[in-house]
Parts: sequence; C-alpha cells; structure tokens
Amino acid sequence: MDTVELNDPLRHAKALAPDIAAAGDEIESTRRIPPALLDKLHEARLCRMLLPRSVDGDEITPGAYLLAVEEVARHDASIAWNLFVANSAALLAPHLEPETARTIFADPRALVAWGPPNASLAIAVPGGYRVSGRWDFASGCRQATWMGAHCRVQETDGSIRTHTDGRPYILSLLFPADQATLLDTWNTIGLRGTASDSYTVEDLFVADAFTGTRETPEARREPGPLYAFTMQGLYAVGVAAVALGIARAMLDAFGSLAAEKTPRGLSRLADSAGVQSGVGKAEARIGAARAYLLEVLKDIYDNAADCAAINTQDRARVRLATTNAIHGAIETADWLYKNAGVNSIFPGSPYERRFRDIHTLSQQIQSRDAHYEAVGQVLLGKTPAVFY
Repeated sequence: MDTVELNDPLRHAKALAPDIAAAGDEIESTRRIPPALLDKLHEARLCRMLLPRSVDGDEITPGAYLLAVEEVARHDASIAWNLFVANSAALLAPHLEPETARTIFADPRALVAWGPPNASLAIAVPGGYRVSGRWDFASGCRQATWMGAHCRVQETDGSIRTHTDGRPYILSLLFPADQATLLDTWNTIGLRGTASDSYTVEDLFVADAFTGTRETPEARREPGPLYAFTMQGLYAVGVAAVALGIARAMLDAFGSLAAEKTPRGLSRLADSAGVQSGVGKAEARIGAARAYLLEVLKDIYDNAADCAAINTQDRARVRLATTNAIHGAIETADWLYKNAGVNSIFPGSPYERRFRDIHTLSQQIQSRDAHYEAVGQVLLGKTPAVFY
C-alpha cells in the first residue's frame, strides 16, 4: 500500500481489486469478510472516506466516494455494501460531541453498525437513556467495534419527544459492540457477505454524550461542504455506487461472452442486431445515470455553504439522481442476465451472483419507486409528507 496515496480511495480500491475478487467464494459461503481482506480494507482507509478530518478521517468529496465504492462493487457487492454502510454510519460523527467522536474513532479499525429505526424506545433517565430492543439489517455488525440503536425517546413524564412539526424525534445511541447480542439471521439470496444480522440489547444505559441525531443537519458541529449533505442523501449515493458497480461488471463480462457465444440455431451474440442494440442502450443507460449523478454531486458540493445544510431542492436533486442510477443499474442487469442465456444460471458465472446481489439491493428503501413521486412533488412546489 506504500505506493498508493492515502487521499486517493479509487486507487486504493483498484489496488485491492484482485484480493476482493479472489475472496468472493469464501465471502459467499461463510457470509463473512475474511480477516486478511478486512485488514487490507482498513489499511487502505476505505472505511474512513466520509469521516471528518478532525477524527483522522479523509472527508473526501461525494463524487470520489461514489467512484471508490463503485470500483469495489465491480469485484464484490457485499464488500462494497459494507464499506458504504460503514462510511454512512461515520456521518454521525459531525453530530456528536468532539470528545465522543474521538473516543469512538480513535481506533483506526473503528466501525459503527446499526439497524434502521423501529418501535423501540429510549427511556430518558438522569445522565442518559436506558434502552431495550431488537434491531435488524445491521450490515457490517460482525466487523463493528461500536453499535448503534435509533429510537424514539420517552421523556421522564412518559411523553414521546417530538420535533416542532409533531414528528417523533429519532435519537441515535452508540455503545461498544460487545454490549449487544448478535443474532445470526442473515441467510438471504444475495449480498450474503454483508452479514446484515440482527442484534438485541437489554436495559442498556447509554450516556447522553454518546447520543446524537442524524435528522437535523443544521445542528452539525463539523463545517465543510460534505456535511451539508444529509446522511440519507449520502446513504443513497452509496447504494447507487454499489448498483452501478454490479451493472458495470455484468456489462463488461457480457462483451466477452457475446464475442464467443453462438446460441443454438442463431448467429453469434455479437453479430445479432438485437444484442448490439441492447448493449448500446445498456451502456448509455448506466453511463448517463452515472454521469448525471456525478454532475449533481459536484455541483451541489461546489456550491454548498460551509455550515448550512443544502436546501430541499438540492436534496431532491440528490434523491432523483441516485434513484435514477439505482433503477438504471437494475434494468441493465436484468437485460444482461436474460440475454446471457443459460450462462447466467450457474453458480460462479459473472451474472448469477451479481443478479442475486442487485435484486437484494432492489428491495432496500433507497430503491423505492416512491422516491420519484416525492421528488416530483418538490419540483412542482409541494412538500412531500415523507422525504428521505
């Protein structure tokens, strides 16, 4: 790693590509990241891309982040997924007390994992909160050094804490990973290596200093254009990067197949007008989606204020560009899987695992069709009821 610059995550990702690809079968069968590969990911600082420089992070631009995660996803989607989740969780650091952030991220191998909010409550008590519950879909929890729980808050008088508009307030509570009980629940058709397992805690006390909220970007303590983006927006960038990487790898593999394969009773795939047209459309679909997303991210980053959060219109632009990229990648993968014929259906092919991975990704909240509706409402001057 000595020849690779620390602030160039794309070069790091490319340098690790052979190791990531070689570990694919082990990742698939064990549903875990091999320890030696995890060591290399940490050495490459690929888990600290969005972490503030004040706590030894690299705080790179959203566009550079997209390219690095996309490159990893070309070789293994589970590794890329866990990288983007780890970096997304690190985005809570700007909302924490500085000493708390330093405590959590002083370890160069620090990783935070958590599941999405549910009905669990954090009970306010003197000095902090007590929490019990179970959370699911905690990608990366098997490598985590700290865990988190997103909860509604029950005040000492029994009322539920709300925002000024009446929405329930969601608090994020952080605690060392060994204080959670991990449950081996992640046995899915795709993204198996993410080990997105469940976990529980029972009557756990979390001091107030180890809590924060990701819902109010205006309250961040770190300056800089990266943290003007919402956590949910950058989360969507990560999902888009994984999707684009999967689709690109399938499209590259299809080019080699088309040059060699002659289906029974038909001409060589590469000589078929339908295949030629489909490949051209696929290249344009993911290429245009990728370019549009990179353009939107650069424009917003370049014009973001140092302390203020991006406005609703820019949030909508991020949401539209990420949703378009995710959907474009899924559509491309579907066409490639179908047109590769029986070559798609055997384990170990360039299509079978990636097809399962991208259709596991397609079920995640960032892939919802409803995002188009919410963006359309913003473009038409309306305020969506829910806007992630």
